[in-house]
Amino acid sequence: TSEWHKLTDLTGEKEYIITSIKIKDDDISIKGEFELPPMARLSYEDQVFVGEFIRSHGSIKHMEKAFGISYPTVKNRLNRIAQHLQLVEIQTASIRQEVLVKLESGQITAKEALERLKNESSTS
Repeated sequence: TSEWHKLTDLTGEKEYIITSIKIKDDDISIKGEFELPPMARLSYEDQVFVGEFIRSHGSIKHMEKAFGISYPTVKNRLNRIAQHLQLVEIQTASIRQEVLVKLESGQITAKEALERLKNESSTS
């Protein structure tokens, strides 16, 4: 029997691109340069961690038990994984929402809100 290796085991931390794809059980191959989706670029261990987190509906208590780690360790690992996924659009929407909430509650003026939104859009 042939031994199957996880792609992340073979590549380690090195960047790579996929240059050929074969459709399983068909005689179709595609050659070119293909970028992997962000989740596929995570290490195998992080993919398992994210999969279990989703399966548990985001329960940190479940993750503590399943992996035998503390709450801060779960949070730190999730934060590290989130940085690798580059969730820029969500962060941008979150900043805009924060500015609008502060404006609505009177914490900042309309002028200040416009300045913050202008600054935010020029950095994204």
